[in-house]
Amino acid sequence: MEYEGQICRTPMERGAFMLPVSVGCSYNQCYFCMLFKHLRYRELPLEQIEGELQRVQRAGGNPERVFLGDGNAFHLSTERLLRILELVHRYFPACTGVNMDATVESILSKGDGELRALARAGVRHLYLGIESGLDDVLRLMHKDHTLAQAYEAIGRLQAAGMVYDAHMMTGIAGQGRGEENARAIAAFYNRTHPGRIVNFSLFIHRQSPLYRLVEEGRFRPADETENLREERLLLELLETPVEYDGFHDVIPFRVRGNLPGQREKMLRQLSAAIAVQETKAPLVAVV
Repeated sequence: MEYEGQICRTPMERGAFMLPVSVGCSYNQCYFCMLFKHLRYRELPLEQIEGELQRVQRAGGNPERVFLGDGNAFHLSTERLLRILELVHRYFPACTGVNMDATVESILSKGDGELRALARAGVRHLYLGIESGLDDVLRLMHKDHTLAQAYEAIGRLQAAGMVYDAHMMTGIAGQGRGEENARAIAAFYNRTHPGRIVNFSLFIHRQSPLYRLVEEGRFRPADETENLREERLLLELLETPVEYDGFHDVIPFRVRGNLPGQREKMLRQLSAAIAVQETKAPLVAVV
């Protein structure tokens, strides 16, 4: 597979075949993200996409799940996505679902009929970077949506027959606001019912726009102990059944499982991680 840039997909798609359909991210303005800043966004030619499908087919591949890359594949026009989906099913007849990253704006830009057509053509899961349950945090991080817009987009994609999965970041609200954000994002999830939640605890790249906010005093990062406490409160408050996977790369620590069934086990893991972290000097994830 020819791939330009860093491979970016949720760990819940590790068993899916990744098919690049674009390079970079169509939005690429979130202040915390450095994955695509060095890339010029562009759509890949259909001939190149079909060639990759043909290569895998010749090698004997016939995956059941396909993940479309890169940063926001759902930004592609409905016509183009339907053409890609037709090619996927032509070369991979065993495929039962095609998943991809999306933004709130990319969903709202499509009509209800377009969303239904994409669901009928095999789109199953859309991963949305919700990040926070607080509107002022979304504004500060230069996200492309408000909470009201997120509610609208999620309601429309679910009505069309697709599943919404969430990306979020503990620590995104900054120092002293972990509990506030946990309560806000838990309320959001309990109302919107994601199928999966992937939590990448915030780390700040020194070349990111967010680091400039730190230098200007406009953002004070939380340390990892606060981030762990925020995550623990979130798991206490989540009422909707959900598959959860949470990362803290700089500690390192990871907690994952299904709620509500594995809640107590996950809370014990978090309590143990908090107890360990409390014995150490405060650690802020700046890289």
